Amino acid sequence: MSKESSLVLLLLSTLILLVMFYFINKTKSSSRKKLVKYFSIVIVLLLIWNLGLILQLSLSEKLNVSPIYFDFITYFGIVFVPIALLLMSKTFINPNFKIRKKHLLLLIVPIISLTMLYTNDFHHLFYIKYSTVLNEIVYGPFLYLHLAYTYILIAISLILLLKHSIKYTGAFSIQSILFLIAIAIPVVVNVAGLLNIFNGMDIYLTPISFALSVLFIAIAIFKFDFLNINTIATQFIIRAITDSYLVLNRENEITLCNKSFLDNFAITEENLLNHNIFDVAEIRKEFSRDDIEICLELIKETKKKITTEKYFKRNDKYYSIDISPILKNDSYIGTLIILKDVTEKEHDKLQIKSNQDLLIEQERLASLGQMIGGIAHNLKTPIFSIAGGLEGLSDLIKEFDESIDDPQVTSEDMHDIAKDMNDWIVKLKEHVSYMSDVITTVKGQTVTMSESQNARFTVKELFDHVVILMQHELKEKLTILNISNNVPYNSTIYGNINSLVQVINNLISNAIEAYINTDKERIINLSANYDENTKHIIISVQDFGPGLPEEVQEKVFKEMITTKGKYGTGLGLFMSYSNIKAHFKGNLTFKTEKDKGTTFIISIPSR
Repeated sequence: MSKESSLVLLLLSTLILLVMFYFINKTKSSSRKKLVKYFSIVIVLLLIWNLGLILQLSLSEKLNVSPIYFDFITYFGIVFVPIALLLMSKTFINPNFKIRKKHLLLLIVPIISLTMLYTNDFHHLFYIKYSTVLNEIVYGPFLYLHLAYTYILIAISLILLLKHSIKYTGAFSIQSILFLIAIAIPVVVNVAGLLNIFNGMDIYLTPISFALSVLFIAIAIFKFDFLNINTIATQFIIRAITDSYLVLNRENEITLCNKSFLDNFAITEENLLNHNIFDVAEIRKEFSRDDIEICLELIKETKKKITTEKYFKRNDKYYSIDISPILKNDSYIGTLIILKDVTEKEHDKLQIKSNQDLLIEQERLASLGQMIGGIAHNLKTPIFSIAGGLEGLSDLIKEFDESIDDPQVTSEDMHDIAKDMNDWIVKLKEHVSYMSDVITTVKGQTVTMSESQNARFTVKELFDHVVILMQHELKEKLTILNISNNVPYNSTIYGNINSLVQVINNLISNAIEAYINTDKERIINLSANYDENTKHIIISVQDFGPGLPEEVQEKVFKEMITTKGKYGTGLGLFMSYSNIKAHFKGNLTFKTEKDKGTTFIISIPSR
């Protein structure tokens, strides 16, 4: 190849490098700054390489200077290009790549190479004979080491780029093909030169081939945005979701979205892509900046997904939002935000809650109806007694009135009549007091939890309420209730007494039901004890029925289950457990044994 042709090609490759340098540094994406820096270094080193050769072609003969001395400039670019290319490849694969002290070892061979070149006249270890024609050069011993080191680093760099491209875009993608071409160009040129395939092939083709190689690398990386995390994120999204999504880079710029997101939130790509998420949020006013910042900082630190839910007034929809870190080699490189439309699910939850509230209300009304039936029966006796007492008092009053004018009636007889009247009044007071207690208890049971008042009460007061309300059911079901209260009188419970009465009544009702279809004597033990160690009052309801089935034991407090078939709602134990936990800060447990019975145990802190 003539010198003129070589000079033209060198100038052309220099122009290509300058254009690449301009366009690459024109990029505004903050996520590419480090890659741009290393790529720019590669281009600058190639420009130095080209500059040395251009000066050699232009001035060597004119100034009558040996061409080897222009290599003092050329080799400053040659020896450092492989290192810069390797650092660029590492940064391309891992945007968080940082130069460590160990990487300084890469400079040892290049520095020695420059030293050997600059002192070659004294030892000829670099060049024994120098020529601009490849097949005329006689290499010195050290030059072989330099060439081996150079080509190994270049090979590693280009193979890393190709391997990474194949992994994420496939072997036949445009990016992979461009990297393959970038590898092939300098390899073909240098192999042809070493094997002397083309006679008269000169050293100027090598930097030209590297310039073309770097051009293809630049196109693969920057034209197709291969460094950008979009490729990695897209692969992830395709495998995982079909919902709306956003991809953010390390600087929280929105780099990718799908059509679903644009449609759902009525926004264009121009107003979304390459904009900071905080700026978009402030314009759209769907999220506060603080909320987003906290979430993003949290996933960067923990490297774990965060899930939240939010109602968007703009399109009247509920979304489940997954905010996930995009990791590469365990390093954070961006954020994936997935928005799943859960509007229908939220509506279903509201419907379920409404149905549950209805079931709970039906259970309460059913219990109330049962209780009122029992109370009506209990009130019959005192009402009949009061009616009889009033009739007795009426007879005594009539007798007293007739005896006033009867001379045969002594003062002692009058006192006897008065005594009988007083006895009837005492009995009437007892019946009225009993009725008052019943009415007070019933009134407490009929109010809602929100209307009830918390207060301190004793176990005796609690058990008195239970007896009043359960008396009819116990009598109707021929059941004996044994009560044992071993709690000191000064130990009290704080809370809603009516709520706790309802829990105990439910446990007693369940105990009564346990005896159905059995021929056992129906006995229930209701006891209360004080635990000195835990300062808890322990209330137990024990029956001697068949015990709880195994399939019921595992979920008795976790689900709405019933052993009463179509006659049960399954709310009793579930609500009792929730009541004790939420309103009394206590616990409800049970012990059961087949054919020997079940004991439910309430543990409540004493106040």
